[in-house]
Amino acid sequence: MILYGLKTCDTCRKALKSLADARFVDVRDEGVPADLLKSAHATFGEALLNTRSTTWRQLNEVERQRNPLELLADHPTLMKRPLIDANGKLYLGWGRDVQKALLG
Repeated sequence: MILYGLKTCDTCRKALKSLADARFVDVRDEGVPADLLKSAHATFGEALLNTRSTTWRQLNEVERQRNPLELLADHPTLMKRPLIDANGKLYLGWGRDVQKALLG
C-alpha cells in the first residue's frame, strides 16, 4: 500500500499512523507518477483537485481553467490528500468510508 500526501498534512499523518504498513510518498518532494494521476482522475474526477487549498487560491483564473492533470503535474499540492493505492485500488481522502474499507 502506498499513501501519497504531504508530510505536513495532519490528515495524511493520521492515515499513515493507522496504516502502519503503508509506504509514504511526499508529493511535494517526489511528485505523483503520471499514470497514477491519470487513473486517479478517471476514478475521482474533479474531486481529485483540492479547490480549498492555499495553492488553488493563489492561482489566477486562467491557471484554474487548465487541464487538471497538467495542473496536478505542475502543482502536486493541489491534489486532495491522501491518495492511497491499495494493491491497485485507489482511495481518496481519509473519511469514514475509506477508513472502513482499509481498516475493516
